[in-house]
Amino acid sequence: MANIVAIVGRPNVGKSTLFNRLTESRKAIVDDFSGVTRDRHYEVAEWIGKKFTAIDTGGFVHGSDDIFEEAIRDQVHIAIEEATVIIFMVDVTTGITDLDDEIADLLRRSSKPVYVVANKVDHAKLHHDSAEFYAFGLGEIYNVSAATGSGTGELLDAVVSHFPEEEEVEEDELPKFTIVGRPNVGKSSLTNALLGVDRNIVTPIAGTTRDSIRIHYNQFGHEFLMIDTAGLRRKSKVNEDIEFYSVMRTIKALEDSDVVILMLDANDGIEAQDINIFHLAEKNKKGVLILVNKWDTIEKDHKTAVEFKQRILDKLAPFNDVPVLFTSVTEKQRIFKTVETAMEVYQNKIRRIPTSKLNEVMLEIIAHYPPPATKGKHIKIKYITQLPGRSPMFAFFCNLPQYIKDPYKRFIENKLRENFDFAGVPIQIFFRQK
Repeated sequence: MANIVAIVGRPNVGKSTLFNRLTESRKAIVDDFSGVTRDRHYEVAEWIGKKFTAIDTGGFVHGSDDIFEEAIRDQVHIAIEEATVIIFMVDVTTGITDLDDEIADLLRRSSKPVYVVANKVDHAKLHHDSAEFYAFGLGEIYNVSAATGSGTGELLDAVVSHFPEEEEVEEDELPKFTIVGRPNVGKSSLTNALLGVDRNIVTPIAGTTRDSIRIHYNQFGHEFLMIDTAGLRRKSKVNEDIEFYSVMRTIKALEDSDVVILMLDANDGIEAQDINIFHLAEKNKKGVLILVNKWDTIEKDHKTAVEFKQRILDKLAPFNDVPVLFTSVTEKQRIFKTVETAMEVYQNKIRRIPTSKLNEVMLEIIAHYPPPATKGKHIKIKYITQLPGRSPMFAFFCNLPQYIKDPYKRFIENKLRENFDFAGVPIQIFFRQK
């Protein structure tokens, strides 16, 4: 199950600043003007070896008629429903407002762990001012300055204490494929098309999360678990923002998979939310297959597919060594090619290259194109090995690893992909001291 940390609060308390701090990114826009965050941001973060997905929600405004504020309210409700841990941010410089009280009332009814975070505690005398937030009845107050990072370590220690220890993955487990994508791209139709051949081959297996339904598929020589996120019950008492809800459940299902099948609508192409999900899969070291559905509805010539694929790959750079298939679920076009390609991506993900072959191929390439000398010092790569792990990882042993720059690292990755099949799979490369 994915660990999701949702940051909620009224507008302009510093939620986006804390999000950027936790994820070490600048993904969320920060401005003194309230209500800047209307889209949701989600990003992988890590603390003391435990990974989680942080979600920056918009500012909660109760009872507003503004269409954006109404949508933000709905998203906060969903975040409270779906998150593992909730961070409730308040502003120590303004104290408790009516909006804070309304949010606290919502959170008291939740069974989720809630941490009240008093932001903008930029100097010692403000520590005492945060005591008034104990009136919420939500437990201990964490004083932080999201702008400087002060106090965030103690907060994260408490937050990650709720995450379960990662279980060891058994090597003989079946591959897990998850179909993800925006609403109405055809995820449910694809699931039904794959399973409707012979219902006897389908065996429900109890899922590890309440959100995902696992289906055991065994046909035409392929056996795997398909994680279907389409069959979720609607949450009662929640006026759902469909797009945001689909993101929440996608994040949960994604972490439980080996290969992510990202479905697109041929009429829309690849959009911002698809790219976010793709990069989330990449950061979680999952295999990825892009599936363009409703291809039958597109007017095309002999160049259309090639140009369409190139537009997609351009937007996925720099990791764009990804299979792209064009299908029509309703017309049953290339349905089982999807299964075959997903299995190929899975095989690429678990592929082990013999050390002798790795050194034979890569050392010759490196001899012809060595790393550029830095400060008059020549870098010599002497030995290469593949490290054990759930996705391809390679260690290059050399005399001066600290001088190897990102462009040469990308060159090495490209050569690995050219000589060994890792299509659809992120590669990690480490340069170590020999």
